[in-house]
Amino acid sequence: MTPFSQQFFDFARSAGPNCRLRFAPTPSGFLHIGNALNFTLNWLVARPDGGKILLRIDDLDAERKRPEYVADIFESLEWLGLDWDEGPGLIEAVTSSHRLNISVADFEKNWSQHRRLPLYFKALEKLRDTGLLFACRKSRRDLAPFGGDYPPEFREQNLRLDDEDVAWRIETPSGFPLPDFVVRRRDGIPAYQLASLVDDLHFGVTHVVRGADLEASTRAQLYLAECLGETNFLKIKFLHHPLITDAQGEKLSKSAGASSLKALREGGAAPEIVFQKVVEMLGFSEANSASELFFQLQNIK
Repeated sequence: MTPFSQQFFDFARSAGPNCRLRFAPTPSGFLHIGNALNFTLNWLVARPDGGKILLRIDDLDAERKRPEYVADIFESLEWLGLDWDEGPGLIEAVTSSHRLNISVADFEKNWSQHRRLPLYFKALEKLRDTGLLFACRKSRRDLAPFGGDYPPEFREQNLRLDDEDVAWRIETPSGFPLPDFVVRRRDGIPAYQLASLVDDLHFGVTHVVRGADLEASTRAQLYLAECLGETNFLKIKFLHHPLITDAQGEKLSKSAGASSLKALREGGAAPEIVFQKVVEMLGFSEANSASELFFQLQNIK
């Protein structure tokens, strides 16, 4: 048994038949094996006791979104053999290509985050009423020399929240892992931390399995929930799994050109390459499919 496996088994045992988890990829690049590992772990928590899985594609970042990246999400899940219960793409089609086209169209028409902008703006106004928000024009480049900290002297006293071309930041306690993080971007679009919280509440998510690199995001979202008085979000159970790293020990990244699932599929690889990573992480015996992993987890539970 691996150090992480006991945490995972305890988490899965506690989930129960009423749990609701989500796949929440961003269409900012072709998915890599780390994304597939995360999907599989979420699926393994939900399926043994009849829990539900939502497919939620986080597409607020319009600049990085591409139609081929959206399509890749559906193709990757089909390749992995992982199903879901709510979200785009739950359709019947004669051919795989026809199903893919319908799934992408269904997402854009009915499930895009841009359809839920009113919910995000409502949460932003509620945050504004707390008095914790301040306007900012500093960029990531401006903040880079400070290692992610937000120096108090960067606050421009003459800026107002209603000024044009300003981001909204929220004051955080001293020592917070994401100091004074952004909740609304300079283009007026709600930031990831807020949108993810609102979506998890909107869809009734009860359990979240995400990478260890998102622990700071979890802290940020829990802090926002406290500020908003959203007690239901505070009841969500979180589990952070180890990351798959490259040969240099760095986490896999779409933007850094990590080997994509698309390249693996087109090269003739089978999804066993993903399931072997799950086997290693959880200490299972060999598994060649999601269903084999499922049966092994059932035996342990």
